[in-house]
Amino acid sequence: MFSPAEMAKITEDGAVYKATKHQLYSFISAILAGGFIGLAFVFYTTTQTGTADVAWGLSKLVGGIVFSIGVIMCVIFGAELFTSSTLTAVAKATHRITWFQMFRNWFVVYGGNFIGGLSVVVLIWLSGQMMAANGQWGLTILKTAQHKIHHTWMEAFTLGILCNIMVCIAVWMANAGKSLTDKAFIMILPIALFVSSGFEHCVANMFMIPMGMVIAHTSDASFWTAIGVDPMQYADLDLYHFVVKNLIPVTLGNIVGGVFFIGLVQWFLYIRKH
Repeated sequence: MFSPAEMAKITEDGAVYKATKHQLYSFISAILAGGFIGLAFVFYTTTQTGTADVAWGLSKLVGGIVFSIGVIMCVIFGAELFTSSTLTAVAKATHRITWFQMFRNWFVVYGGNFIGGLSVVVLIWLSGQMMAANGQWGLTILKTAQHKIHHTWMEAFTLGILCNIMVCIAVWMANAGKSLTDKAFIMILPIALFVSSGFEHCVANMFMIPMGMVIAHTSDASFWTAIGVDPMQYADLDLYHFVVKNLIPVTLGNIVGGVFFIGLVQWFLYIRKH
């Protein structure tokens, strides 16, 4: 296993590479990452469907564990995820990249993640997956998405901080691994912690809430009849609630969690010359 100082150096070198390479590659890589996270949320939704008789904590634990496959795929494939890309702040702190290079990478990766997440929304919609379990799969999406847009702004911001603390811990610890198994295994519980606890991840929400919006506003009568719900109950799943009530505060929280709680703390402890 690498030492904490060696892990910090690996993270710094990786951040320099991300910020200085041709950003077209970062963009394509980010699309993959957004897709991986979207697919992980599909897996999560499946495990949360039809669990009314299962203990709440146990159900969430299972959902968190299966969701970890999304971040594992991102790390193994080298796909760029916005939340972990906030760690490029480490390279900026050591003056190896510029402000422009750091923010350019954030912007490119964020956009690519969004496209990747929306691509999975389209694929799931075309597949008719929302009708699985007699429509209960789609209802799980609706309930989860609606819950996310009804946090207060401060709640969403704080949940975003907590989420990216755990994501960046998972990615940072993966740097200590020397094998595929090491890297995959060490990330499971940090990711399960944030998902099962209901912390907010901006890229995951780029899939979940748009998926809920599509189901809420485009499903035909057969879907609503199958689940026995009035469509107006989910009328608030709209662009305003998605962007203003969730995506903006969660994204800002994710930045704070990754940059200040993990990246710069580790830089101060292990990279900065004392």
